[in-house]
Amino acid sequence: MIFKGCKYRRYEAWYKFNLLKLILPMLKHTFKIVGLSVLVLLIVIVTRTLLHTPEAANLPETVDYSLDEDLLLAHLSESIQFQTISHENSQGVNAQDFANFQYWVSQTYSQLHQTLELKTFNDTMLYKWVGTDTTLKPILITGHYDVVPIIPGTESLWKQPPFSGTIHDGFVWGRGALDDKSGVIGILEAVNYLMARGHQPKRSIYLSFGHDEEIGGVKGAALVADYLEDTGVQLAWSLDEGSFLLDGFLPGVDKLVATINVAEKGMTTLQIVGKGVGGHSSMPPSQTAVGVLAEAITKLEENPIPGGLDGLTLAMFDTTSREMPFSYKMLFANRWLFSGLIEAVLAEDPAMNATLRTTTAPTMLSASVKTNVLPIEAIATVNFRVHPRDTLESIFEHVSEVVENDNVEVRPMVWDGFGLGKSASQVSSWESKGYISIEKSIKSIYGDVIVAPGLMLAASDSRHYGRVSDNAYRFNPFPLTRDQLTGFHGTNERIGADDFIRGVKVYIRLLEVGSSQ
Repeated sequence: MIFKGCKYRRYEAWYKFNLLKLILPMLKHTFKIVGLSVLVLLIVIVTRTLLHTPEAANLPETVDYSLDEDLLLAHLSESIQFQTISHENSQGVNAQDFANFQYWVSQTYSQLHQTLELKTFNDTMLYKWVGTDTTLKPILITGHYDVVPIIPGTESLWKQPPFSGTIHDGFVWGRGALDDKSGVIGILEAVNYLMARGHQPKRSIYLSFGHDEEIGGVKGAALVADYLEDTGVQLAWSLDEGSFLLDGFLPGVDKLVATINVAEKGMTTLQIVGKGVGGHSSMPPSQTAVGVLAEAITKLEENPIPGGLDGLTLAMFDTTSREMPFSYKMLFANRWLFSGLIEAVLAEDPAMNATLRTTTAPTMLSASVKTNVLPIEAIATVNFRVHPRDTLESIFEHVSEVVENDNVEVRPMVWDGFGLGKSASQVSSWESKGYISIEKSIKSIYGDVIVAPGLMLAASDSRHYGRVSDNAYRFNPFPLTRDQLTGFHGTNERIGADDFIRGVKVYIRLLEVGSSQ
């Protein structure tokens, strides 16, 4: 027995030894293949990253204009002092403030006002500067002079009174300084400058200054678009408010980033309704209508409308990522490998997430009429900002699929002037003459900046002008920092004095270039 056991162990040892001799070469070969594959992968990643560089700079000649800067800033300051506030309830609008602003424009820019053709649509002003070649399609440069109200109770938080137009500490302060009286005054100053020097455009130019953009533009820009359409005017391109020259928004990028928005999101609002049995609050069921609604909203937030890094969003990041540090550049240069990671990281930032998909935002809740009454229905109002890849119908279908059951109903809401909502705009070309004119004008003043197509997350009057424009663009030629972002519809809205002056120069250059081609 002992002998047999020893013999078995010797056989077992021999077997293991020979098996190891067989396996080791195979393992070495496998390790070599894996190592070589990893090396090849690293080489591909690094090579693609090194090749992911900005396109060769083709900077236009830098130009400058001698302006009376103090006068320009004084005009912007004066414009802010008119409280041209758009209220949701039209009865709250002070019509005299709008009339006073229009009169101020006619006096401050008297040559422009007396020379150009003017039509008004309610309080929206449409000027026409007739070009020398009326066979060419005209262009439209536009902005809006209405502003949103000051949030009640926040007046004391303003460092300068919100309608003072105070020029202090290098800024012009007040409601409209960014959104959008700086745009309106910038355009007026540019035209005024060119007219004073005898400039005559080859291509006709329309100038539209809206009075109700903040409440949808249905009594201003929409009527202007109707007029242009009825008179057979098709614009070569239009430029409205939009993004800015962003300063410090991209990690590791120290250049200004000018995102010219070539599309804007649409919008729709749905009601999510949780249903219950009602009754007295002293005898509640295991789940009330409020509990049903809470579950539905949680499901909706956990299942956002699918997005992705494609189309316009991809074009924007492909351009801007070429200027980023190596680690970020590596991800975007190798989207085939890191696309999932990129999208997950971008989705964590609200602004970046909004470029990827249609966003879901529960904004209003209502339920019982009394503290001791169980509601039969609990209702959440949910606002969606529609990405160009989605439709109003596809959003309704997605929401219904996620939340609807015997106790949950999805109801569309009808908006005044917008039906069930507003689809996203068409995506304009970023290779057209209009886009190129805007890009050249920016670089003529600011020099080496990054210019990329972008998506406007909010809405503008271009929702109307887009239907009479071959291409509709949205961009304000003023630098903007993160600190200034809270001023939009918020507190301490302000624009840098020097930034405003440079923006006026961009408008001058754009009117020269855009109307001559």
